[in-house]
Amino acid sequence: MGFLRSALTTSLLLASDAAAVDPIIMKGTKFFTKSGEQFFLKGVAYQQEAGGGPAGSGSSSKTYVDPLSDASTCERDIPLLEKLGVNTIRTYAIDPKADHSDCMSMLEKAGIYVVADMGDPSLSINRDSPSWNVELFDRYKGVIDNLGKYDNTIGFFAGNEVTNNNTNTDASAYVKAAVRDTKKYISDKMANGGRWMGVGYAANDDAEIRANMAQYFNCGEQDAAIDFWGYNIYSWCGKSSFTESGYDVQVKFFSNFSVPVFFAEYGCNTVGGAEGRLWDDTTALYSDQMTDVFSGGIVYMYYEEENDYGLVKVSGDKATAMKNYNVLQSKLAAAKPSSTSMAAYNPTNSPAACPAISDDWKAADILPPTPDSDLCDCMMSAASCVPSDDLAEKDYGDIFGYVCENDAAACAGIKADTETGVYGPYGMCSAKQQLAHILNAYYANQNSKSTACDFNGAAQVVSGSTNSSCDASLAKANSAVALAATATAGTTSSSSTADSTENAAAPASVRMSAFMTMGDMAIGLYMLVAMGVGAGMVLL
Repeated sequence: MGFLRSALTTSLLLASDAAAVDPIIMKGTKFFTKSGEQFFLKGVAYQQEAGGGPAGSGSSSKTYVDPLSDASTCERDIPLLEKLGVNTIRTYAIDPKADHSDCMSMLEKAGIYVVADMGDPSLSINRDSPSWNVELFDRYKGVIDNLGKYDNTIGFFAGNEVTNNNTNTDASAYVKAAVRDTKKYISDKMANGGRWMGVGYAANDDAEIRANMAQYFNCGEQDAAIDFWGYNIYSWCGKSSFTESGYDVQVKFFSNFSVPVFFAEYGCNTVGGAEGRLWDDTTALYSDQMTDVFSGGIVYMYYEEENDYGLVKVSGDKATAMKNYNVLQSKLAAAKPSSTSMAAYNPTNSPAACPAISDDWKAADILPPTPDSDLCDCMMSAASCVPSDDLAEKDYGDIFGYVCENDAAACAGIKADTETGVYGPYGMCSAKQQLAHILNAYYANQNSKSTACDFNGAAQVVSGSTNSSCDASLAKANSAVALAATATAGTTSSSSTADSTENAAAPASVRMSAFMTMGDMAIGLYMLVAMGVGAGMVLL
């Protein structure tokens, strides 16, 4: 087995240099190779227990299997991917600390690119309690650093179906903030000799929000807008057609979009399961009816699992192609999309206008602040009233609830109002740091009475101090806290986004309407905080 693995690795890694890929770049609504040839994704979702598919993300408690860290698995699967005729895989979660060099090299030799989601099942933007914080940003940067070393990385998804209906559109503000900050992170790398990699979003097909979603992520300052739009769509089922599936509607809608659009997932299985898939949608996707607007797509999925969407059955070290693998293989081989050269292509589409706040849309184009660990550390060091050293996270919830019910101003620094675009500067910080901020604010507002920093031993008075390097950032944050404390309404514009703490007015997961009563605010705050830290507590 050891000899076989070594031989396979050597064979793949020493493949002809002619197979090495040309980095992908974007121009207008299309992808191109660096040499100027138009690029269409012929992709497959490649991850066990991926958490993708029509149901969206899986449980936050799920672990994941990094599909690109095990060379023996890649040795088994990449020949099947290459034989299938794909040029792209999508991964849903990779370990940013793992070594992916073997698998990425094998993929490159096979002419296969990667689009990677930056979150994982336990650390991503949660639609029910969304935030954009230091811990998340660190993970996203780690994924970029890890996969950005390889020329066959096209880019990244900042989220997958985070907003999936009109009850959780506020979460999109946090995803767009992630887009803004990861794009800036890549841009800074480009300034130091790095190359372009895109940041996009993968959306579900919900009729009530799909237009607002696409417009929101495309509108405003383009430094904060998506580089590409992934569309998870499962409307072509069984024997269907371009019009019956609604593909014609999608082509018409996205014909004016200003960045590349592709199917981030497709492959309906409601007629006959995985093996009943005819892949006529693949033929349509690469036909002249669609290729002027869509840049291909990614089939869901490689592995056959309980959800019955697979192309390949895996048992131990053996992988066996299924019947619908063979059907898809023939369809991909026959797909010869019409293309243009980068030199001949002149983009004409403009970014969309931002959607107005409405019953079906609750995210303004003013975004949450960029996570800044230094600011959080400065605030924590400067605080005079902080959580006790032995206070358990499960006990945070009741303190948040009590303070914010009795002193709303003390919680302004962790406020989050996506409709008005007012955010506190400390919603990005850890739960302990946020608790320290509101405890310290409450203590100061009570004229530093000793009884105001006790909470039955849950809080303690300390000698807060900072060095001069914190002065400017804390002064700016204090101004943002004051703004958030007095803000009762906000205005939006299609061209403005939050700059660090500039628009910054809870742990970050707390939604606080400017028109809530004190009691309503405390109840909503407590409920979300308690869920966020695993506490089932009652208010003090």
